Amino acid sequence: MAHTERIMYVELKSDQGDHGPAWIGRVRTSKTGRTLYYRGRQLQRHQGLAGNYVDLKTREEFWVSGVKKDGRDRHWAGGGPVEIDPDVLDQYLELVNPSVRAAIRKARAIAAPDH
Repeated sequence: MAHTERIMYVELKSDQGDHGPAWIGRVRTSKTGRTLYYRGRQLQRHQGLAGNYVDLKTREEFWVSGVKKDGRDRHWAGGGPVEIDPDVLDQYLELVNPSVRAAIRKARAIAAPDH
C-alpha cells in the first residue's frame, strides 16, 4: 500500500468526552495504513475506550473518520466548533452537500466581513 492523503475528521477524545477540539484536514497514511500523520502528530490505530487512534508521543486518544456529506461529523451527543484547515477548505466544500456548503460560506462571511 502506498502513502495516501485524504480529507478526514479528527477529534481529540482524551478527557474531552464528545466536546473535544475537532478539525477537518488533510491526513496522510503510512504504507500499511495503521499510522496516520496529521499536524505533526503520528496517530496509530488503537481500539481504546474513546478513540480509535492514539498519538504515539502524547498517548492522547483521537477519533478519526472520513467526512460526512451532511456535515455532521461530531458524535450526536457532542458539540462545539469544527475547524476546517484552510488548505482543504475548497476540496471539503466539494465533498459536502450543497446545504452544508452554503451554511459554511455564510458563517465564514459573517465571521470575516469585508470592510
